[in-house]
Amino acid sequence: MQIKVVIIDDEPLARKGLKEYVADVDFLQLAGEYDHPLKAVDLISSGEVQLLLLDIEMPKITGIEFFRSLKNAPPVIFTTAYPQYALDGFELNALDYLVKPISFDRFLKAALKAKEYYELRQQNRVANTSQTDFYIKADNQFVRIAFNDVQFVEALQNYVCIYTAEKKYISYLTMKSVEEYLPAAQFVKTHKSFIVNAAKIDAIEGNEIRIASHRIPISRSEKEEVLELLLKNKFLKR
Repeated sequence: MQIKVVIIDDEPLARKGLKEYVADVDFLQLAGEYDHPLKAVDLISSGEVQLLLLDIEMPKITGIEFFRSLKNAPPVIFTTAYPQYALDGFELNALDYLVKPISFDRFLKAALKAKEYYELRQQNRVANTSQTDFYIKADNQFVRIAFNDVQFVEALQNYVCIYTAEKKYISYLTMKSVEEYLPAAQFVKTHKSFIVNAAKIDAIEGNEIRIASHRIPISRSEKEEVLELLLKNKFLKR
């Protein structure tokens, strides 16, 4: 398991120290470092960031304000010299709250919490493979949908759109909550805004997946991993 980490801190020495700590933990992978939160928005919005190491006291916007502004925020560990913000951090369901100067031992304990979070999430997804259906609220009613009927899921700002062969359902859900619930063995996230049912794929053409008349994009940065998941043990060669 590799957890992609982004460091956001306006202090160069603090970033340097955290980078060294990340490099020393085998299950962490540095995805980027920034001296201002707004510079990290595009990368975070891509859905490829799995953990934020976020300072709080920064010019113009605090780490807490920034985190609250994110629509689909990844798990966060706050790093700060000010212990008085701890309550705010835990109200935002932060994985941990590290007060500078941060020892490696304390950093490792926080990193292990992130690892445990993702391991539990994966266990929950595996457990869901014993289920055959789920309910969502759509059109002012609770609608039952079988996993096998889902073609793909599309994110639409604060909503998700679930496509079946017969109908399209729009529900007030986050893409993150849907991704965590769907069985990992059956559904693959191909793009920050799309999850597909592998069994419904008709063809893969370039950077697109074709399901019936629909064309679903494959993220260029994730294409190799997506193809490996979709074609594993299924691709016939000469």
